Amino acid sequence: MDSNATKSVPVLADIRQVSDGWIKKYVLVYTMPDGSSYEYESASRKNIDAYRAELEANARGEQPAADAVCIVPQTADGKLLLIREFRYPLNSWCIAFPAGLTEPGESLASCVDRELREETGYALRADLGDAALDPLPQAGFSSTGLTDETVHIVFAQVERAGDAQPEPSELIEPFLLDIADIPQFLAENKTPIGTRAQLILEAFTRRHQTCNPL
Repeated sequence: MDSNATKSVPVLADIRQVSDGWIKKYVLVYTMPDGSSYEYESASRKNIDAYRAELEANARGEQPAADAVCIVPQTADGKLLLIREFRYPLNSWCIAFPAGLTEPGESLASCVDRELREETGYALRADLGDAALDPLPQAGFSSTGLTDETVHIVFAQVERAGDAQPEPSELIEPFLLDIADIPQFLAENKTPIGTRAQLILEAFTRRHQTCNPL
């Protein structure tokens, strides 16, 4: 159990929406343990009612649903499938794993397969069935100081299925990376890289070094 769970914490008193759009900005008003008021800015894709319900559920310790998936695809010959994607908030290409938002009522497997096909032209290996998918136990939060977005990381066994079909605004270049080449890639890469991709690639590097000591 979390050792901090019994400590006094701020209590959510109010939520104010200050901007609308695909991404919405909110001001969260908290009552601090000493009785003072504290305001904190945050962002969410959810409307105010859904956002309030989620925050209240978080306070009760309920596990959040995944807003998106991040896929760590591996081919039968042991290569990882990554993407270079132009990210508008960065005004730059970015190294990442395939990822995307989940659709209402969509299963995890369907979401993963759809995003793979759209962004890379790969798909879950049909011969493995459910074994092609290995998700982490729960979704994690992308940036706890900024947004409520949750992402479920899923390791997947994949195969080539056809041509990628990204949206017109999505500029994506898939590429394969041999696990043995990850250390050199990380050392030499000059393109901005997502934190999730960076950590996962480093984990593969350390596991590979442990399994194949010098």
